Amino acid sequence: MHYHTPASETEDDPHSLAQRAAAAARSTWVSVGVNIFLSTVQIVIGVLAKSQALIADGIHSLSDLLGDFVVLAAGYLGKKDADEDHPYGHQRFETAASLALGILLLAVGMGMLWSAFNKLQNPDGIPNVHITALWVAGGALVAKELLFRYMLAAAKRVKSSMLVANAWHARSDAASSLVVGIGIIGNLAGYPILDPIAALVVGLMIVRMGWKFGWDALHDLMDRSVDEQEVAAIRRTLLDTPGVKNVHDVRTRKMGDMIVVDAHIEVDATITVEAGHDIAVAARLRVLQHHRVLNLMTHVDPWRRPDLDHVENADHAPEFPTSNSAR
Repeated sequence: MHYHTPASETEDDPHSLAQRAAAAARSTWVSVGVNIFLSTVQIVIGVLAKSQALIADGIHSLSDLLGDFVVLAAGYLGKKDADEDHPYGHQRFETAASLALGILLLAVGMGMLWSAFNKLQNPDGIPNVHITALWVAGGALVAKELLFRYMLAAAKRVKSSMLVANAWHARSDAASSLVVGIGIIGNLAGYPILDPIAALVVGLMIVRMGWKFGWDALHDLMDRSVDEQEVAAIRRTLLDTPGVKNVHDVRTRKMGDMIVVDAHIEVDATITVEAGHDIAVAARLRVLQHHRVLNLMTHVDPWRRPDLDHVENADHAPEFPTSNSAR
C-alpha cells in the first residue's frame, strides 16, 4: 500500500510553506535595504578615499543584494502549490537559488582576486588611503554583524537552509569588513600594500563560501539524504506508532528544506487490510506532525511473531502448481 499526499499546513506551524515564505521575505527585504545603503556608501567612499579594499567590500555588498533578489525569487516560486508537472511541489527552487548564489559568489570572488593581483604587481602605484575609509569599514562591520544575527535567528526559526546560507553570507561580509579595516589601518600606518592584500583576502573568502554553497546545493539536487540523526528520529516516530511492529528501508531525499520519505512498516500479519491501512495512515500523520517532512510514502509489510513463524508457514503456505503438474 502506498500513500502519497502533501503535508497539511497550519498558520501556527513554523515549518509550513506559508510561514517559511513570509519569514524569508521579511528577513530578505531587511537585507536588501541594508545592502543597498552599504554598497552605495562603500563604493563611493572607496573611490574617493582611494581604498581598493573598501571598493571590494562594496562589491561584496552588491553581490549580497543580487543574492537577496535570488532568494526572493526562489521564495516566491517555491511557495507555489504542487501541480501536474511538479507533484511534490516547487521547494527545490530554494536549492536552485542556493546553487545560483554559490555561482554568483564564485564569479564575484574571482573578479576581486584578479583585481587585487593586478594591484600587487605594481606596489609602488598603490595610493595612500584617506581615514574616512576606516570609519566606513567600521560602520559596515557593525551593520553586517547585526544583519547576520537577525537573519540567522529568522532562518533557524523556520529551519531554512537557504536563509541560513544567506545569513552566513552576511557574516562573511562582516568578516570581510574586519579584514578591510585592518588593511586600511595598515595603509594609514605607512604600509600601502596592506590595502590590496586585504582585498585579496576578501576575494578568497568569497570564493570559498561560493564553492561551499554551490557544492552543497548540487548534492541536494542529486537527492542527497538528510543526516543520520534526522533519519533515526523519523524511524523512532514510526516505531512509536501503535500497531507498527518494525520499520526498515527508511529512505530520505531533500526537497528544498523539506524532506520526502519512503519507508517500509511492518504490521501484524493476522489483522485485516483495513486495519493495516489505518496504522499506516496514523504513522504518516505522526511523522508529518513531528518532522519537516513534506511527504511520506509507506509500504506495509506483514509481521509475524518469530515463535509462530513455523506454524504460520506450515498452515498458510500457498500451493502453486509445479512444472510437472502444469503439464
